[in-house]
Amino acid sequence: MTTRARNEFPIGATVGLDELDRDPHAVHRRLRSDEPVSWLPSLDGWLVTRHDLALEAMRDAATFTVDDPRFSTAQVIGPSMLSLDGAAHTAHRTPFVGPFRAAAVTGRFEQAAAERAAELVGRLAPAGSGELRRGFAGPMSAAIVARALELNRDEVDDVLGWYDSIVASVTAITAGEGATDDGTRAYAALRERLQRVISQASRTDAAAADSARPPRAGAQAPIGDPPVAGLSLLAAAAQQGDALSHEQIASNAAVLLFGGIETTEGMIANAALELLRRPPLLAAVRDDPGRLDAVIDESLRLEPAAAVIDRYATGDTRLGNAAIARGDLVRISITAANRDPAVFERPDEFDPARTNLRRHLAFAQGPHVCVGVHLARLEARAALRALLTGLPALRADPERPAHVRGLVFRKPATLHARWDQ
Repeated sequence: MTTRARNEFPIGATVGLDELDRDPHAVHRRLRSDEPVSWLPSLDGWLVTRHDLALEAMRDAATFTVDDPRFSTAQVIGPSMLSLDGAAHTAHRTPFVGPFRAAAVTGRFEQAAAERAAELVGRLAPAGSGELRRGFAGPMSAAIVARALELNRDEVDDVLGWYDSIVASVTAITAGEGATDDGTRAYAALRERLQRVISQASRTDAAAADSARPPRAGAQAPIGDPPVAGLSLLAAAAQQGDALSHEQIASNAAVLLFGGIETTEGMIANAALELLRRPPLLAAVRDDPGRLDAVIDESLRLEPAAAVIDRYATGDTRLGNAAIARGDLVRISITAANRDPAVFERPDEFDPARTNLRRHLAFAQGPHVCVGVHLARLEARAALRALLTGLPALRADPERPAHVRGLVFRKPATLHARWDQ
């Protein structure tokens, strides 16, 4: 980026990381209006704030790729569906698509999510007050993703500890500080545990599947065969014609854990906060749980749990009016795109009655659209329904207000509430 080019983006030149972390919405408005693709020295890269340009970049993986050694998550957990494009991305993602389709998710997780949410609320209820992010949303998310990955129920605390260290390492890389030793150790422990699960599940489920299905011609199932019905998630991935090694399955499972906790915990906490800020709406949703989906989507639009996603230019190109050089970081602000007034009227207002709620980009778009979107929605519905029905007179704690913040992942650090015992 030349000095002349820097001078072309005076707003971006003034934006610091702290502003993007604390309250980015005002600067997003200025950038979206005058510099929708702006060079930010604080990022050493471009920031995209307009909805249409965000979509363009996310959908064009040939021009804006994730496959770059600087990609933060890959530095912590290695190559995966999150950090690969093209044929390699397809190979890593395909084994996990079927188990995360809506019908499969409902069958495997609906009852478990409702039971886990009710159990957690039952523990909170007698106190009359409590913290709902790490005291409820985090354990809820960790329990369901641990179930998806065939980890034991008593390992949820370990999962949360690994996740915290991995997230901190990814955040440190994003802020230019490099990976943390704690993050490296946490992923090593997670990888070792997942590889044991994969090996055990593969042996157990393969034996069960072989005894249950009739013989067929040919000794080896071709790559791309659908998983045998009933196979566990990781075993099904392991049996996709040896498309992925156990190491690669573990890396992708770590992506699922990372997203399944980080974005789902933030999704639940942010939606709960929006309801706590609006007692009449909270009461209306308690009386009519059918309104929950709209509340969840509007919360995702207003404060997506994943604030930004990173891409890298594969060659010299243009996005909007910006001339982007090969290798440049192009950071897409989901938070800014979701408040684009060209798409959403009164974009800074919380309005679950919007007719175009699903145009938000909280789950990304293009080849990297979130594979766990249906599970995340199911968990959020179960969690919020349990809070509303299990904690009478649920209300915000006026002495401990909550604020959403975060450079990469946005959610309240704590979410304190009160209710009647």
